[in-house]
Amino acid sequence: MVIGTVARLAKATVYFGAQEVFRELSWEIYHDARIGLVGPNGAGKSSILKLFAGEMETSAGLAQITKGVRVGYLPQEVHFGLERTLLDEALDASPTLAALEREMQKLEAQMGDAEIYNDEKKLTRVMEKHARIVQEFEAKGGLNFDNRVRATLRGLGFEEADFTLPLAALSGGQKKLVGLAKLLIEQPELLLLDEPDNHLDLRGKEFLEKLVADYPGAVVIVSHDRYLLDIVAEEIAELEDGKLTLYVGNYSEYQFEKRQKLLRQQQMYQVQQRDIQRLEFSIRRLMGWGAGQNEKFVRRARSMQKRLDKMEKIDRPKMERRAIGLDLNAGSRGSNKVLEISHLAKMFPDPRGGVNMVLRDVNLTMWFGERVGIIGANGAGKTVLFRCILGQEDADEGEIYIGPSTTRSYYSQEHETLDFDNTVADEVRRVKPMLDRELFGLLGRFLFSAEDSKKKIRNLSGGEKARVQMAKLALQSANLLMLDEPTNHLDIQSAEVLEEALEDYNGSLLMISHDRYFLDNVATRIVELQDGQLIEYLGNYTYYVEEKARRARGQIRKFTRDDDESEIRSDGKETGRRATPRKKKK
Repeated sequence: MVIGTVARLAKATVYFGAQEVFRELSWEIYHDARIGLVGPNGAGKSSILKLFAGEMETSAGLAQITKGVRVGYLPQEVHFGLERTLLDEALDASPTLAALEREMQKLEAQMGDAEIYNDEKKLTRVMEKHARIVQEFEAKGGLNFDNRVRATLRGLGFEEADFTLPLAALSGGQKKLVGLAKLLIEQPELLLLDEPDNHLDLRGKEFLEKLVADYPGAVVIVSHDRYLLDIVAEEIAELEDGKLTLYVGNYSEYQFEKRQKLLRQQQMYQVQQRDIQRLEFSIRRLMGWGAGQNEKFVRRARSMQKRLDKMEKIDRPKMERRAIGLDLNAGSRGSNKVLEISHLAKMFPDPRGGVNMVLRDVNLTMWFGERVGIIGANGAGKTVLFRCILGQEDADEGEIYIGPSTTRSYYSQEHETLDFDNTVADEVRRVKPMLDRELFGLLGRFLFSAEDSKKKIRNLSGGEKARVQMAKLALQSANLLMLDEPTNHLDIQSAEVLEEALEDYNGSLLMISHDRYFLDNVATRIVELQDGQLIEYLGNYTYYVEEKARRARGQIRKFTRDDDESEIRSDGKETGRRATPRKKKK
């Protein structure tokens, strides 16, 4: 076991072309660290992980790994040979064991070769070599390796029937879990995770939290999931404006400490600026008096100027960073009953044969002003439900009623609402024709320059595509927003801007999200899609967690009219609808 520093940056500088990403960063990572690496998109967080993983080099300075430390790296996007099976890929988690196993198989084949087994000397050499390989294989834990791989995959939620599936059949979240499984099996001393929670459902995120908490080595995790960082991080490293600042504690503690630090810096900056202005005024006055050849005043002025030049200047803190300017207006109020789904069912052919009933007897009533968050495992049918509501899929059974005055806008997690062949400008003008002056003003609010407006949608990053979708939402003035994973590609600051805009939005919200922090701040009702049916919880995500635990213990909770016009029946279902209005932030 490695004790002490496992990796460090020593005055590391990185350029992309002529653009400086960061300069002379120094940082030490210790053997038991649990570090959340945060910062705006483009700050260079992924570059730091790639430096430690050996996937890129510094332009100047050093990125060093302590001798004997193995590094495991999970990139944002994992790439596997898609024709391979899930189990085959997982079994390659240990290259050393895989090579030893191939060597054993090769030697065993030679033992069955007539030319070898009929020659005593050759057979003896092969058998002795085979014995040495078997001994090494056993010493490295190879005998139970297959069982360990299978147990790890089952722990991640895969079933035995999934082991033979080609990787091409897996979702993005499932591929991330395969990548995590390989790292778990190998257990390197330093684990580098670049947005590992992207595409993971709530169960996957809970597993990730336990993995990081229990991991026997150091972990550095880049994530925009504030809930995750609150649970797992013991230290936050913030990369901003090319500088790395360390904070002890989790994400919430970092946010508080950073705000206090900025306020203290602002006070010290203002005090120093007053001192500088006073000194500069005195220097000018003394030099003016000395203009009449009074050397005494000139010497005093020069002495004060030296003091001023040697003074360590305090930088003016950036109290507010430039952020997207999102303003969502619902336009008309719309219908009192926004949406009603009755006994909805939807099925698809199962690739293994038979029929997969994705939705069965789904029922949901949504009233004006509600903020409903839909949660559930990947593949549970959440996006299918959205597509049925939008009329993009035909239900096999049941009915969907949309209020007659309800107007809908849809945010797609895969950006399907965008025409990838359009430029940014053309895509926004699809919603509302406008002159260049108005267009550039709108795009500027979403951090796009006039030059950016000429870019093709297909060439944008995930975060940029998300901002284009938000610009379109701002123009549409719908009274029902349907948002499918809206925070997936946003950095933390942009996610907070979205939350504030939704807080002020005067319409209704139906949201699919695995972002627990977002659901806590925005949702007033959670519906969980499980086994093709919806189970309701009349509160935000924290309430859902607490209430689900109560139901699991068999407790029945009743509500008074002062809370909600509802009660939980003995079968675990809630009846009635939310009566109390949603509280606005002051």
